[in-house]
Amino acid sequence: MELGAITSRQNQIVRQAAALARSGEKRREKRQFLCEGARLCRDAVLSGLPVELCFVTEQARAKYGDYLRPVLSVCREAYLVSEHVAELLSSTKASQGIFCVCGWPERLLPEAVWQSEQAPLIILENLQDPGNLGTVFRTAEALGIEQAVLLGECCDPLSPKVLRASMGAVFRLNLRAEKDPEKLCKLIKEQGFRLHAAVPDASALWVTEIDFSMGQHAVLIGNEGNGLTAETIALCHDSVTIPMAGRAESLNASAAATILLWEMRRRAAEKRGEACG
Repeated sequence: MELGAITSRQNQIVRQAAALARSGEKRREKRQFLCEGARLCRDAVLSGLPVELCFVTEQARAKYGDYLRPVLSVCREAYLVSEHVAELLSSTKASQGIFCVCGWPERLLPEAVWQSEQAPLIILENLQDPGNLGTVFRTAEALGIEQAVLLGECCDPLSPKVLRASMGAVFRLNLRAEKDPEKLCKLIKEQGFRLHAAVPDASALWVTEIDFSMGQHAVLIGNEGNGLTAETIALCHDSVTIPMAGRAESLNASAAATILLWEMRRRAAEKRGEACG
């Protein structure tokens, strides 16, 4: 397709796109977000997201042609931008010079929207670190987890840092949000899930002691600094912990999620006589 040219950082199309990268409020208002990077932009297209705009530098067009072609084949408008304009759009130190304005993922559903789906399920309460959130999404997808719930006040799943850390997994997971832990836990219990609160507590059940091969299970992981709230822990059927040696008192949220999700998937696969790896 023919590309327009933008050389000014004052261009309104560029400034509106840059605002999507910097403001969660703007993303929610416009129902759009900015995707940066050759692989991530192509991944958005391959994941079926609508692509409204594409911005690319001359250097990027020459270097990332294979990634760019599927993007240009579906986007509504595309612009060749100068390097200093690309700097305005970028949220990285070493930008690849490719950006897309994408429409809201259909899999990212608002509060109070819930559909019964198969376990296992991961629930993340008040996660504030974008790198942690994105890594959990990436791990969940890699292990075949299809759904996740953001409980309370989690960071924006469509922020640039989450998108990069998730490596596109956020485009494909069924994501739901709920502010009220009591409402969420009641709803999930009614669907037959058993809820396990992940805690750094020696008195909790070891993750290896829980039979994840039977029934539907949901594991809840809390804030990086404070863990799960007392209210949420009390709403769960039991508490689960990861046994640790050494002097570490707890694990990073994404590391804990990786171990817990792996164990859930391993036990379920073991029950079915499948390999999990």
